[in-house]
Amino acid sequence: MDLRDSPPQAAFRAGLRAWLRANLPAPGGPPPARDTVALRRFSELLHTAGYAGLTWPVQYGGRGLAPAFQAIYAEESALAEAPDQLNVIGLNMVGPTLIAHGTPAQRERYLPGILSGTVLFCQGFSEPDAGSDLAAVRTRAVGVPGGYRLHGEKVWSSYAHLADHCLLLARTGPAGSRHHGLTCFLLDLHAAGVTVAPLRQLSGDTDFNQIRLDDVAVADADVVGEVGGGWRVAMATLAHERGTFGVTLTARLSVVFDRLLATVRHTGRASDPRVRHEVAAIYTVLQGLRHTGYRALGALAASGEPGPESSVLKLVWSATNQRIGALALELLGGAAALDGRDALWGGYWQHHRLRSRANSIEGGTSEILRSVIAERVLRLPRSR
Repeated sequence: MDLRDSPPQAAFRAGLRAWLRANLPAPGGPPPARDTVALRRFSELLHTAGYAGLTWPVQYGGRGLAPAFQAIYAEESALAEAPDQLNVIGLNMVGPTLIAHGTPAQRERYLPGILSGTVLFCQGFSEPDAGSDLAAVRTRAVGVPGGYRLHGEKVWSSYAHLADHCLLLARTGPAGSRHHGLTCFLLDLHAAGVTVAPLRQLSGDTDFNQIRLDDVAVADADVVGEVGGGWRVAMATLAHERGTFGVTLTARLSVVFDRLLATVRHTGRASDPRVRHEVAAIYTVLQGLRHTGYRALGALAASGEPGPESSVLKLVWSATNQRIGALALELLGGAAALDGRDALWGGYWQHHRLRSRANSIEGGTSEILRSVIAERVLRLPRSR
């Protein structure tokens, strides 16, 4: 695989870098506080500048570009320390799923708002008793004249407290049928019977949420794909999420690693042999992740579907991001107990260390990813 940009890609990267410099503060300082109004404004700016829906077909308002251009955006925005797009789930997962599996009416109703950032989506797949095992979904969709009534609970739904709608997976077939009998729905989160409760993490963040469904009505028109064909739709949704997954994670980790190097120098530990060994080991893993991400991107370009590399990337990234946070606090020594204005970068490392604990759960638990790698990469027999 040629890792160099093609002339169109190089021009795109240069234009994006210039736009990011003009619209964001210089990277390297304390990360700005998360502000919903500011995030919405940034999403609007991205849409106006043409950086939203890069790979969407032109007929649906996108630019029809190859996944490599989305990867360039992911890499450059991470290196510039740009905030997440507030509607990242809608743009990168729900929108492409509706383009592939939605009805013309669903596309007309939702795609323009997703693209502009005025209609926010979350995803309702994981459940308290199922975790990352989507085949174990228990949320029920009971058929009634004209639609369904939903009963159940979802968990770890990112940005649900801000979202207007949810792409939700529920069981329309008999319990115990695993992959069969699942159906995807478009759920209005403001409907009667829906309760969204933010989950507060160790770091104080509340991006993850619990969604309770108590006899919630959805219409037949809200079904995405075929009734009973939800597994296929869900897999397509997750495939879109994992398309440029590795490039995004590696670029963000590069930023964190640069902060680690600055911390090593700040604490006067640059000549410590043990610290140098640990930094070198992390750097080696980072380079392995970077090239595995490029390999995953190459597989995506060749087949149209992400391969098992995305599972390797997520698993190793989680452990490495946590490893960096632990080393940073060790370097700070007694100052690691400080917080707020008294701490380095306003408590950046303290927050990072606490927030990184969720890395082992979000985006697929480490246990499930190890099983995927064992079965799909190493070709080991199934454990159950």
